[in-house]
Amino acid sequence: MRLLLVEDERDLASALARSLADAQFAVDVSHDGEDGLFRALEIDYDAVVLDLLLPRRTGWSVLEALRAAGRTTPVLILTARDAVEDRVRGLNLGADDYLTKPFSVDELIARLGALVRRSAAHPQPELVVGEIRIDLAARRVHRGEAEVELTAREYGILELLARRRGAIVTRTAISACLYNEDSEFLSNAIDVHVASLRRKLGADLIRTRRGLGYFIDA
Repeated sequence: MRLLLVEDERDLASALARSLADAQFAVDVSHDGEDGLFRALEIDYDAVVLDLLLPRRTGWSVLEALRAAGRTTPVLILTARDAVEDRVRGLNLGADDYLTKPFSVDELIARLGALVRRSAAHPQPELVVGEIRIDLAARRVHRGEAEVELTAREYGILELLARRRGAIVTRTAISACLYNEDSEFLSNAIDVHVASLRRKLGADLIRTRRGLGYFIDA
């Protein structure tokens, strides 16, 4: 899943981006509201983590403009402002969740996972595809009773295809979800990850539509 983190405290943003990357999120970071809004409108993120007190444009203004443009991307406000009126204002402008600083990174990750599941119409924390079970909360995969160890990229591809079961997902779409703007990857990286998933989970799980992309049969 690909996230946008809009946070002007650079040390906090760097530390948080590393923690989110460890939790298998691809993270783009913006340090001001104007740039954050531009990115949120240009890229189809799975979620946005948004501070309120930002230079150039406040988080409230970013959120208002994002919703006015018709974008339904889940937004979690992450801020030191803990007054009730600030929470109410943020939620009324279209925020999906509100978390105050200081905060637990584990709680932030859990809240983001819940937001993405709800927005993808999968409120339950598990996806089942045949004998494959995907625990969305713990990010673990089982084949029958046995847990299967996947890399972060492999898990990301599997979850994406399972969420869009029956639909063809292009390599470009997979790359956009799994890699942030600073990532470097080989042109055949997606093919390599898919081949590994087939070895671990079964050759028939992920199908290829030549020239178009990959899909898991509905």
